[in-house]
Amino acid sequence: MAELKAITTYQMYINGEFVNASNNETLEVTNPATEEIVSTVPKASLEDTRRAIDGSAKAQKDWANLPSSKRASYLFAISKEIRSNIDEYAKIISEEMGKPLDQAVVEVSVTADYFEYIAGWARKYEGEIVPSDREKENILVFKQPIGVVAGILPWNFPFFLIARKAAPAILTGNTIVLKPSSVSPNNALAFAKILDKVGLPKGVINIVTGAGSIVGEELSKNEKIGMISLTGSTEAGSRVMEKASKNITKVSLELGGKAPSIVMEDADIDLAVKSVLDSRIINTGQVCNCTERVYVHEDVADEFIEKITKAMSNVSYGNPLGNEQIDMGPLSNEAGLKNVEDMVKRAVENGATVLTGGNRVNTEAGYYYEPTVLSNVDNSFEIMKEEVFGPVLPIATFTSLDEAIELANDCQYGLTSAIFTNNVNYMMRASNELEFGETYVNRESFEAIQGFHAGWKKSGIGGADGKHGLGEFLQTHVVYIQYK
Repeated sequence: MAELKAITTYQMYINGEFVNASNNETLEVTNPATEEIVSTVPKASLEDTRRAIDGSAKAQKDWANLPSSKRASYLFAISKEIRSNIDEYAKIISEEMGKPLDQAVVEVSVTADYFEYIAGWARKYEGEIVPSDREKENILVFKQPIGVVAGILPWNFPFFLIARKAAPAILTGNTIVLKPSSVSPNNALAFAKILDKVGLPKGVINIVTGAGSIVGEELSKNEKIGMISLTGSTEAGSRVMEKASKNITKVSLELGGKAPSIVMEDADIDLAVKSVLDSRIINTGQVCNCTERVYVHEDVADEFIEKITKAMSNVSYGNPLGNEQIDMGPLSNEAGLKNVEDMVKRAVENGATVLTGGNRVNTEAGYYYEPTVLSNVDNSFEIMKEEVFGPVLPIATFTSLDEAIELANDCQYGLTSAIFTNNVNYMMRASNELEFGETYVNRESFEAIQGFHAGWKKSGIGGADGKHGLGEFLQTHVVYIQYK
């Protein structure tokens, strides 16, 4: 008889202590590659959530009064501890949400980079002195912390988003309450051990797990919250905005995407194929900024489609912890798998042609979908308008750059975009005319931590990364000093 794997029990981190939910309720976390329960986590009550908020509010003034360089020292310490435990956290991520192990290792490593990078801003972010119209007066523009921040995390990059939200928040003197996704909360609760080890003052970072209808809603509407930073679906962002409106709470939202990639007639086709492939299958296509649709010039369409179809058909998939050499893992859960399956079925019913894939993988366990390429689609198709969030690539053709830009912009989302060309005029037109927060030229769609990751339209408000992302966690205080 096979030996049953032990189920890990995690606790929340509130006010510097590891605690269970006050109601003793728990949630089960499932490995999407095997459908086995791997852990239980607390299902926080409203009381637990408010206790975390109150703890952050109590800690915030003392934390803000520390010199920024002192606050940065904690970020450096956190980064060091992450680097000492890369394999441990990578395995936790792979187990709870199905990410290939090599991609999970990169996520953990970049998380350490992010804490270190943000720590480096401690002596660099600054205010201003503005000339006055009066004699003997100075106008000082201070940049000061907002207060208590709520960070609502997604399941697809669960560890990195801890850093993206917590690092700039606490570096600038805020405190934060983090709510991990119930799909992949284990990594955040394991991360809490690092906070405890480095001696981060209690209340500076709280980590609360539980239902969005309880924890997420309270974080969105509690009057002690000064800012809500959410990464998730457009629907989730809309709900947060609605709750936050009661207190006029600032929101910073990174939401859905439907990233187009344009392949021009002069493109390096092999480069375009590799870049689109990498951008489509990363994290099994469950990334808001990866390529979701391709527009290829009719002069090179046959070559591109033949090569990308072959490349997609050669993508390997399976259990990330059973085979470290795979390109893709499973989808995150049954609901995600069914959504991909249903969207492809509807596309085929509307006339799309399946060039490779197109089916759920029949396995004993796990939520797997074949890498899929679709042709004979246009912008009237749902699959060209709505986020698939799976390894499906619909391809349409065009005759001119004008047409390609119009097709790319014909979308409610505006997060990322890409173009493949060697023509500088094409590059510059795309840079100026594509209605997206990011455009990638001749490379895969994936952002840098020193850039600014922000969406247009229904892809979000505000943004993250770099100096502009740091500024999201600051508010302005103008002081007029009249002297004799």
